[in-house]
Amino acid sequence: MLSVRKNKVVVGIGRTFMKRRSRAPTRSIPWEFPMAITIHSVTLNTTLVFLAFLAGSGLEANEPTGFSGTRAMEYLEAICELGPRPSGSKGMQEQRDLLIRHFQKAGAKVFRQAFRSRDGRTGDWVRMENLIVSWHPERNDRVLLGVHYDTRPYPDRDRRDPTGVFLGANDGASGVAVLMELADSMPEIKGSVGVDFVFFDAEEYVFEEGRDSYCLGSLFFARQYATSRKAGSISYAYRCGVILDMVGDRNLAIWQEQQSVDWPDTRPVVESIWATAKQLQIREFVPRPKYVINDDHVPLRMTGGIPTCDIIDFDYPHWHTTQDIPANCSAKSLGLVGQVMLSWLQKND
Repeated sequence: MLSVRKNKVVVGIGRTFMKRRSRAPTRSIPWEFPMAITIHSVTLNTTLVFLAFLAGSGLEANEPTGFSGTRAMEYLEAICELGPRPSGSKGMQEQRDLLIRHFQKAGAKVFRQAFRSRDGRTGDWVRMENLIVSWHPERNDRVLLGVHYDTRPYPDRDRRDPTGVFLGANDGASGVAVLMELADSMPEIKGSVGVDFVFFDAEEYVFEEGRDSYCLGSLFFARQYATSRKAGSISYAYRCGVILDMVGDRNLAIWQEQQSVDWPDTRPVVESIWATAKQLQIREFVPRPKYVINDDHVPLRMTGGIPTCDIIDFDYPHWHTTQDIPANCSAKSLGLVGQVMLSWLQKND
């Protein structure tokens, strides 16, 4: 089985392929945290209550969900019109302002979680922000849907122009667009479960492999959450989480991520999502693992104690190139992913 460490190393049976210039070993979680804030981590706590939550009743095949792939694609295009959106940039600030207005208008509570990290080139501090968009914040039993909304500074895998313009239509904007379109349906989610959309900054604020760290925003969030839970300063808890990353590929094929399947507390999350896709007759969700990917789900689980799986199409040929543009994404793909996620939320609420 082929496995991938996103942004790191690709390992196949009997041979190793380098996805990056880095020769970083395929360790489980080499997290570094070059920030000014010291936060403590806690031990993962898996509960049987979570498993019972995922055993809810199913939906009928092709049940309408109210999710529009066309509108999601329009959101994706609008985001890309802002240009590149690396952490600390003007494009990122404009995107952040757009998202805050969008979700506040839809009726959500929006919280800004600021942190900072150093620019690996200059050593200067860069201000970054996670956005937490909370639906039904009064509900203490919660589910997390996360995306990263930053773009890589450069298209480092582009052989012709590795320092050119990187729009990140799929790698960044696609997950954001899905959550923007889900907003219209979220106030109608009934039951006792609340949902948070979390937009992670600095998932790939990387200028040099081996020196700069990945997933800074999700790690910061996970440490803050774990510390607050341990101190008893928050009453809510996340029973599970889902990361959406690179879900707009025109030729969509979403295999299960290997770690998400292997971890006993996240496997039920994976199984329930793919069961929902099967009930909706969405075959683009392939019910077998293919890649091992170090994405934002890893710090959420390993540091935050939140059982979190990764939904990602890692066979995207334009990954980290100048051709990661809206033309290589599709409304159909965004619509399929959005239908699955909305149906899954409705089923489990």
